[in-house]
Amino acid sequence: MNGHRDYYDLLGVSRDADADELKRAYRRLAMEYHPDRNSASDAEERFKEVTEAWEVLRDPGKRQLYDQYGEAGVRRGGGGEAPFSGFNNFSDAFDVFMREFGGGGFGDLFGDARSPNQPRRGSTLKVSATITLEEAAEGARRSLRVSALGRCERCDATGAEPGSTASTCGTCQGAGEIRMVQRSMLGQFVSVRPCSACGGEGTWIADECRDCRRTGRVRVDRSVDIEIPAGISSDDYLKLRGRGNAGPRGGPAGDLIVQVEVEPHDRFERRGDDLLLDLPVTFSQAALGDELDVPTILGQARLKVPAGIQAGQVLRLRGQGMPRLRAAGHGDQLVRVHTWTPSELSRRQRDILESLREVEDAPPEPRRGEDPSFWERVKAAFTA
Repeated sequence: MNGHRDYYDLLGVSRDADADELKRAYRRLAMEYHPDRNSASDAEERFKEVTEAWEVLRDPGKRQLYDQYGEAGVRRGGGGEAPFSGFNNFSDAFDVFMREFGGGGFGDLFGDARSPNQPRRGSTLKVSATITLEEAAEGARRSLRVSALGRCERCDATGAEPGSTASTCGTCQGAGEIRMVQRSMLGQFVSVRPCSACGGEGTWIADECRDCRRTGRVRVDRSVDIEIPAGISSDDYLKLRGRGNAGPRGGPAGDLIVQVEVEPHDRFERRGDDLLLDLPVTFSQAALGDELDVPTILGQARLKVPAGIQAGQVLRLRGQGMPRLRAAGHGDQLVRVHTWTPSELSRRQRDILESLREVEDAPPEPRRGEDPSFWERVKAAFTA
């Protein structure tokens, strides 16, 4: 998921909104952005975003962490709260929606209940792709081997052996479901369940296809080529519509979800769109200043180290970080300076340092009440 968002803004509520107001706002937006009701290309992503906002703000513990530390707080956890990493795919977000509002079933909620005889959509497939941080910075291509349920060619996905046909199910009379009516003092109750004889299909196959055994699907291995955009992170995924499992009896195929995993880097630490590099410098470079060539994720950049820099101080190379996935531009590269102390000295080096010790000033005493940096405060909060 993308960073730098405000959960309250996503739901369109104030920061002091109560639980009922949050729930009403989430339900309205989830209904608006569900892809079955909204054909916009970003509808699914918006559905996931508002669901993530709801999942955090509905929980008092997570909401307190978010109010205090923002999105970084809930992703790290703390105060007895487990870390929350958002949703890797749409189905996880939809499960949250159904947990809250799914009493009547999907079709009842969205006003487009499927006929029992209508071809069913195939299930979603999930695969993973691992890339390096350099590939995440430049973009990458992958060819993935996917094992999926595909359309049976022998029977043309009918499920019946060639030359034979399916007949109407005699148990449900083609309805695909069995309705049972019960009467009580409170009135009449109707329960509906799938027909056990035909599995809810409404048809009966006496002579089933020997390849697919009446399902209309067979297991196939295929190669899928994917384009991984620059700026992607391990919180993001790619969705290929119609590349998942084929639906039963000729139903449309589901989707293929590719979960991207970005490998840790041995030099850079990623912080959203920014990259952090630890840079060792000598005492003379720290005291006198210098200009150095430092590595970036895709090359090198010139860095000016100011005279008198202290260990742990962070310098910024603007625009040398990761490309922004859903926006123009790049993040920054943060360079954290560390003073390197040699473990072995030559005779001349030792003499020079002995001379320096005679004239150098003592380090200043730490001043009580100094405000630590933002990252120091976050670190202290979660390691206390």
